[in-house]
Amino acid sequence: MASSRLRLRRKNIMLQNARELIIQTPSGSKLLSSVSSHPASRGLMIILHGWEGSSSSAYVLDTGDYFYRLGFSICRLNLRDHGDSHHLNENLFHGALLQETFEAVEYLSRLSDGKPAYLTGFSLGGNFSLRIAMQHSQTPISTLRHVFAISPPLDPYKTTLAIDNGYSFYRIYFLKKWKRSLNKKQGIFPHKYDFNTMMNSKTCIDLTDKVMAYFPELTTYRDYFNLYTLKNDSFKNLNIPVTIFIAEDDPVIPYEDYRQLQENDFLKISRQKFGGHCGFVELFPARCWYQRMITKMIT
Repeated sequence: MASSRLRLRRKNIMLQNARELIIQTPSGSKLLSSVSSHPASRGLMIILHGWEGSSSSAYVLDTGDYFYRLGFSICRLNLRDHGDSHHLNENLFHGALLQETFEAVEYLSRLSDGKPAYLTGFSLGGNFSLRIAMQHSQTPISTLRHVFAISPPLDPYKTTLAIDNGYSFYRIYFLKKWKRSLNKKQGIFPHKYDFNTMMNSKTCIDLTDKVMAYFPELTTYRDYFNLYTLKNDSFKNLNIPVTIFIAEDDPVIPYEDYRQLQENDFLKISRQKFGGHCGFVELFPARCWYQRMITKMIT
């Protein structure tokens, strides 16, 4: 339901007012974003998609349009090698590329013209958003007021295993999109990449293991996953409100990780029995639950 095009049944006003923006970060990367400035803006909502999603994913477009209609300007940011951005950077994306994403969010936050800025991330984008909130304690983003994370993985290794060992639909879905992304990268930079021997991988763990050959600074894929694994201590220095939405029936995020995660003065966790992965869709009437909850916290 999170990715269903049924969420896009109404005319999207945000898209009618969107312009493409390529962000050149201080660390030397280029990230693709889409900006929809509201003529009477109450603030700015920055949205980060999930793994192998994009700024055009259904849940991103639906959430962006929802908050645009409430009077917020919207910035939809693509992670490296997501959306139509594979040509912008020669090096490959991986989940620990926090600095360039932080710098892009910091740049986009300045588009709020001094009004409050908010960050909402989905799935892997939620994990990025949580780490951005953590880095905010060391390098403040002046207009950022609240960070929201929808179904974020705390332990990416466990999440990858859940994708591989759960419903086959998820494994097939993510492998297909990831392999398509790698083929696109190889086509643009054939002098640097040859993923042909990896295309027979049947699991995300196996493909992750093989891709590590392009990251010599990482010994194993476990070392890689550890770079963006989050634990209780990760959140002890927060100095900005952070709200996580997680469901017990999420098929790819192990809920036991959230049983052990403790709230503090800045971290709040909305634990729901149902909601799936980034879904939280109410059918009668058809609407998105987390959108209404976020609205209560920012208006």
